[in-house]
Formats: sequence, C-alpha cells, structure tokens
Amino acid sequence: MTLIQEFKNGVCTLTLNRPPVFNSFNKEMAMALQKALDDCEKDESVRAIVLKGEGKAFCAGQDLAEATDPNGPEMQSIVKDHYNPIIERIRRIEKPIIAGVNGVAAGAGANIALACDLTIAKESASFIQAFSKIGLIPDSGGTFFLPRLVGMQKAMALMMTGEKVSANDAAAMNMIYKAVPDDSFEEELTKLAENMASMPTYGLGLTKRAMNASFTNNLTQQLAVEEQLQTLAGKSEDFAEGVNAFMEKRSPVFKGK
Repeated sequence: MTLIQEFKNGVCTLTLNRPPVFNSFNKEMAMALQKALDDCEKDESVRAIVLKGEGKAFCAGQDLAEATDPNGPEMQSIVKDHYNPIIERIRRIEKPIIAGVNGVAAGAGANIALACDLTIAKESASFIQAFSKIGLIPDSGGTFFLPRLVGMQKAMALMMTGEKVSANDAAAMNMIYKAVPDDSFEEELTKLAENMASMPTYGLGLTKRAMNASFTNNLTQQLAVEEQLQTLAGKSEDFAEGVNAFMEKRSPVFKGK
C-alpha cells in the first residue's frame, strides 16, 4: 500500500508509505491520498486528520523516475491531476488537518505540509523548496502559502536558493506551528490531533472557511463573512453544549454539529 489509513479517537491518520524513495509521490499514491481525503470528509466519525510519512522522511516531493518516464504522466498532468486536487481538498475539508513532519519535506512534500491547517515537525526534520535545483517552479500551492507565512523576501529567497530550513528555524519564521523534540514527536502529534478531534469541530470548520475567504476579501467583505458564519455557529449544537457546560461548571462534550 502506498498509503496507510488508521482511525482512533476521532482521528484518521494518513501515512505516506513509500519509504525506499522517501515517500516521494507517484500517481498511485497521489490518487490514494485524494480518495482517502474524500472518505475523511464524508465520514462524520472523523473529527480530525493527520498526514505524516513512514520511515525517515515526510515526503521528498515528486518521484522523478515517474516524471522522466517517457511512458509516464506529463508534467502538466502531474501538477493538474495529482497535486492540485490534494491541495484543494486540504483547504476545502472543514475539519482540522495536521501535518506531522517526521523527516525531510521537500518540493511538493514541503508545500503539502504548509497547506495543512497546523504543521508540527521533529526538530531533526527539514523543509526544502527543491524545485530550483532542477529548473522547476514551486507548485502544490507553494507560491501561494509560503509568502503568506514568511513574507515575500524570505519566500523568494527560499524558492530561488533551495536553502534547507531546519524545523526550529521554520517555527521561528512562522513557516510552521512548532518544532518538537524527536523523542516526544509522536506523543505531541497524537495529543494535538486528539485535542482537535474533541473540540467543537463544526466551529473549527467554519473558522477554516473564514480563513480561506480572507485570502481574497477586503475588510468589508470579510466582516460580512464573519457575520454569516458566526450566525451559523451560534445555531450549532456545539455552541449550545459549550454554553451549558460553562453554566453547569462541567467539561463539554462536543459532537461537531
């Protein structure tokens, strides 16, 4: 299997599983990830999603053996049919999606991680915009997300130089949520994901919708979005439960509805 799926405590973990090639993408794995994300979106029992890699790497990007195969998919198809649908799903699915970067995240692998809602990484992990090394441009949303995370100058430098960025440096420049010691990485990742799954995920999904809208809205438009989505959130079962739990001085039990 190029992708491993596991479900526990409301969290679906999707593990890229091509460790001999550092989990680089081929068509099979890209299509498997698209389907898995679709399944997670439809399954109400899935309250949060984790994306990570098997072995030493998170994802080294595109498998160049496939990209250079005369009988393989063309570059346009790789971007249009493999990667773009993954990024669209990550941003569309109104559930928390967490990237757990356990090793190197290069090229499309780095940008898929950055497209997730929260990204945590082992301190030994690294991020590389490797495209310039082989004459390509950043894809998989890299030119969209990276400058918004770290600023235009820094993003341009990282894309043009292909400089390797340590997890600690990535956290310091706000590229990712945080870096954690290697020996506590799995515990931290599980704790974060299960915490997200236990929260009022309907409201978290609306928050994600609002954040997506903010990429293109002006202030007046964004205030209107907030008004609309807050109205929806205020009618949710989770809001009622949160208020009742507060008044009754007990822990809330949210259902994501």
